[in-house]
Amino acid sequence: MQKHYLTSGQIKAFERYLYQEERAPATVTKYLRDLRDFMRWLEDKPVTKEAALSWKESLLAAGLTAVTVNGKISALNGLLSFLGWKECRIKFLRLQRRMFRERNRELTRNEYLRLLNTAREMGKERLELLMEAICSTGIRVSEVRYLTVEAARNRQAVINLKGKIRTILLPGKLCRKLLKFAAKQKNTSGEIFLTRSGQSLSRKQIWREMKELCSQAGVEPSKVFPHNLRHLFAATFYRICRDIVKLADVLGHSSIETTRIYLLATGAEHAKYLERLRLIC
Repeated sequence: MQKHYLTSGQIKAFERYLYQEERAPATVTKYLRDLRDFMRWLEDKPVTKEAALSWKESLLAAGLTAVTVNGKISALNGLLSFLGWKECRIKFLRLQRRMFRERNRELTRNEYLRLLNTAREMGKERLELLMEAICSTGIRVSEVRYLTVEAARNRQAVINLKGKIRTILLPGKLCRKLLKFAAKQKNTSGEIFLTRSGQSLSRKQIWREMKELCSQAGVEPSKVFPHNLRHLFAATFYRICRDIVKLADVLGHSSIETTRIYLLATGAEHAKYLERLRLIC
């Protein structure tokens, strides 16, 4: 049986393939990081199904969550399929459907408002407005670049990402704030949220700036990241409209099952439901 050896060149070729398939840049970056970790772990040994299974066990032994491990398996299986080494692919960990979100990951409305106030007090006008924009529209951090001067004027943004095109409506108050900020920056067209050098804000930069607010705002760092603003939007939107199909459309989800994850109750809320059952004498 022919032995398979993994090289940097093969990973590079897989990277080109992923971009040709129009995979999101953040996804490509994560896949490459996971695959390079796997390659280092191999230590020049051949790629076999047994080796892949051992890697999976080592990830679990390191204390990584099942979701994280499955993400790494997805990267590896994708590469193995690309290389034609399908016999080496391994199965994902089976996960029970989650019933509630961890309390240390749930960003509340009050905590969100404290983050905004802190950003304002620290003179971080761009960051304050950026958090408001994400939280009031539910856009992904990778979609921030579609918030342009033209979109603010039209009160809607057309997002073209992952091979899907959708139009999101922008609240009037947000549009006025976006246009005021753009005028202050002497920006008459194009993206509104830019670096000083005129480049798009990166996911990493947005993440870092938000984390810098945690201590002064009194919010746990585990709750503060861009995607949690999208979760807060989803939960708030659903409480008002009670239409999960409509929410899925707004968020750009292909599956309602994905949207359902955004609506999980907190562990504290779930515990209250159990107490209300009164089934213990």
